[in-house]
Amino acid sequence: QVQLVESGGGLVQPGGSLRLSCAASGSIFNIYAMGWYRQLPGKQRELVAVITTGGSTNYADSVKGRFTISRDNAKNTVSLQMSSLKPEDTGVYYCNADIKGIVTMRSNNYWGKGTLVTVSS
Repeated sequence: QVQLVESGGGLVQPGGSLRLSCAASGSIFNIYAMGWYRQLPGKQRELVAVITTGGSTNYADSVKGRFTISRDNAKNTVSLQMSSLKPEDTGVYYCNADIKGIVTMRSNNYWGKGTLVTVSS
């Protein structure tokens, strides 16, 4: 029953900002690493940013300095604040998380359905 749902995607002008959010729901015991991936037109899915339960982060070189990932462990959410957006950032952004369910008490990897981000003037 565990699922991830993204929100916040949309159209933004180059140089603008956008904030994506992802909420995990279901029979969750604990959530470990959470991250954001994206699939750019004509390219394979790639890692954008990841954050551990302790708050350690890692970013793709292409977004470092422009994007900020954060999480709220109490709310089971992860966000991606995007600034100085470029047309090259256009694509579908996916939420990802390693989650231990109450039923199995084993960690599994989950994906959201994605949210479209379009950077265009």
